[in-house]
Amino acid sequence: MLVVVAPGQGAQTPGFLTPWLELPGLADRLGAWSEVAGIDLIAYGTTADADEIRDTAVAQPLLVAAALASAEALGPALDGAPDVLAGHSVGEFAAAALAGVLTPEQALILVRERAQAMAKAAAITATGMTAVLGGVEDEVLAAIERHGLTPANINGAGQIVAGGTTEQLAAFKDDAPARARLIPLSVAGAFHTHHMAPAVESLREAARAIVPGDPRVTLLSNSDGKPVATGAEFVERLVKQVSSPVRWDACAETMATLGVTTMIELLPGGTLTGLARRGLRGVQTVALKTPDDLDAARELIK
Repeated sequence: MLVVVAPGQGAQTPGFLTPWLELPGLADRLGAWSEVAGIDLIAYGTTADADEIRDTAVAQPLLVAAALASAEALGPALDGAPDVLAGHSVGEFAAAALAGVLTPEQALILVRERAQAMAKAAAITATGMTAVLGGVEDEVLAAIERHGLTPANINGAGQIVAGGTTEQLAAFKDDAPARARLIPLSVAGAFHTHHMAPAVESLREAARAIVPGDPRVTLLSNSDGKPVATGAEFVERLVKQVSSPVRWDACAETMATLGVTTMIELLPGGTLTGLARRGLRGVQTVALKTPDDLDAARELIK
C-alpha cells in the first residue's frame, strides 16, 4: 500500500528547484502557477537566499507548487497509484489537489491567502517555534504547557514542536525537559497556535469561493490523522488547521493501521520520510530531492 506525502514549511532550502527546471515543461508550469500564487516561484526556488524563502508569504506557495510539480514529473506512474495521501501543515493543500478535492490552481489561490494572512498574524507579536527531540513525551508536553507554549506539531518518532512568544521560548530553553534536545526553527512565527487566529477568518472567506470535490483516494487530516470523506469537510479542516496543532503522529498511526508499506515524499523531500524511518519501521521510502530520485520513486510505485 502506497502513501504519497507532501512536506510542510521549513523543508525548503535555497536553490532546491534549480535541477528540476531542466525537466521538459516544468518551468512553463511553474511560470503559470507564479501568476496564480502572486510570486515568482522560479526565482524564489532557484536564486533566493534562505532569509527570502523563510518568509511565510513565499515559503507556503513555493512548497505547494514544488510538491505538485514533482508529482507531475513522476508522470503516468503516479496516475491512480496512491492508496493514501497526506500532507504536513501547508503540504495538506498539495495532498488535497492530488486527491481531487482542489485543482492545483485552487490550492495555490488558497495558499496565497493563507500565507499572506499568517504572515500578517505573525507580525502582531514576536513568536517562533522550537523543535524538541527526544525526552519522555509526557514530560515534554508538561514542560511546554508550563511555559504557556503550544505543542504545535506532534510529529511522532520523538519529535514535538513548541510554538509561542520569543520570551516563552527563551524561558523554555533554560528549562528544557530532561534528555531532550531543543532546536530553534527557521520559521517566521508560531504557526498552528492561537497566535494564528487572525488568519483563520481570512482563509475561510477565500474558501467560500471554492467548490471542492470529494477525495478520490484515502486522504488523511492533520487534525486527528483520520480519513476525511468529503471535500467540504477537508477544506473546513484546512481552514481550522491554521491555528490548531498538527497531529502528524496520528496520521502515521493511521498509515500503520491501514497497512502502508511504501512512502514517497514529494519535493522537497526528506523530513517526512525521516520520521517514517523512525516511526513506521519496515516501510520503504523515497524522498524526492532532485530529478535523480524520480526513477527510484517510479520503481517503488511498481
